[in-house]
Amino acid sequence: MTTVKSIVPPPTSTGRENSTLSPPRVLAGPVRSLPPGYIHLGVAKEIVPTLRDFGIDPDPVIQEAGLDPHLFDDGANVIPHAALGRLLTLSVARTNCPHFGLLVGRRATILSLGMVGRLMQHSETVGDAMRALVSNLSIQNRGSVPSLTIIGDTAIFTFSVYQPKAESADQILDGSLAVAVNALRALCGSEWAPTEVLLPRAGSVDQTPYRRHFRAPVRFDQESASIVFPAQDLKLRVAGADPMMRAMLEERIGQLMGAGNSQFSDDIRRLLRTQLTGNHCSADGIAHLLAMHRRTLSRRLKDTGAGYRAIANEIRFEFARQLLADTHVPLAQIAAALGYSEASAFTRAFRRWSGQTPTAWRDEPHQG
Repeated sequence: MTTVKSIVPPPTSTGRENSTLSPPRVLAGPVRSLPPGYIHLGVAKEIVPTLRDFGIDPDPVIQEAGLDPHLFDDGANVIPHAALGRLLTLSVARTNCPHFGLLVGRRATILSLGMVGRLMQHSETVGDAMRALVSNLSIQNRGSVPSLTIIGDTAIFTFSVYQPKAESADQILDGSLAVAVNALRALCGSEWAPTEVLLPRAGSVDQTPYRRHFRAPVRFDQESASIVFPAQDLKLRVAGADPMMRAMLEERIGQLMGAGNSQFSDDIRRLLRTQLTGNHCSADGIAHLLAMHRRTLSRRLKDTGAGYRAIANEIRFEFARQLLADTHVPLAQIAAALGYSEASAFTRAFRRWSGQTPTAWRDEPHQG
């Protein structure tokens, strides 16, 4: 019997579950959680050397995106996720390189993931490391969300952009999967390779750089950005893991997760994005995942000024918008992924969201 187990990021934390270790400079600092819509530079710090590889001065490009170039001196600095999207759009235009995001992610390492990356290095097994990434990445990234699903003997690690009107989502996802593979190679050995990689972007780009980095078949025009690999790899032990260091890291991350500055509505957005294509995103289903009554979910969202249906439609629209802009996935397939029984129902919903049919929206230039 095929088993399906989905590991998704917890939307809230009491601060008791996890912890963290970091250099004394970081440990001595105040505990602050990351605001919704912001990210630590981390992997994005590699945009600067990648632009220089093309002979381009990064400072004017960064300034045009509305950012201070000095921010990129430290990967722990925080920027809006939307600004990252603008910067990647400009970088693609300047370099004329449609796989620029892949090059950025390819340069990054497991340490580019900050404290979460260090926790992964000191996890007991690869599975523990991947679960640590899924559970804790929100302390460093409140614009995208990872999930891990196990189906029988297969593990599927997926990365999704959930912020509304995200620019250059395809570039962000390319880079995210590229660094995720680098992290897995740091844990499993440099020769590790996935079974295949799925990308929600049109296959009209040069596919050679993708196959060269992932060392696996790459399938384009997919509904998700996913790394597929044998589930047995999750049982591999991480060489050099230090239990004391792990405990310190878990403690520190737990403090950050429990800092109390998160918005419940943003937590729900993150959780909805991981559940969307599994058709498990009803209010009752989300309330069950949170171990709370449906009325409690509605009340807590009302306190933030948001309604469940509005948030769910926002996430559906963003997912549909990304697939329409970046892929050639047929409308019927997008409709099914969103849980609509017929393409016509999806078309009516999309017209309510955007004022246009999906076909008309896809045919317009300069979207995404």
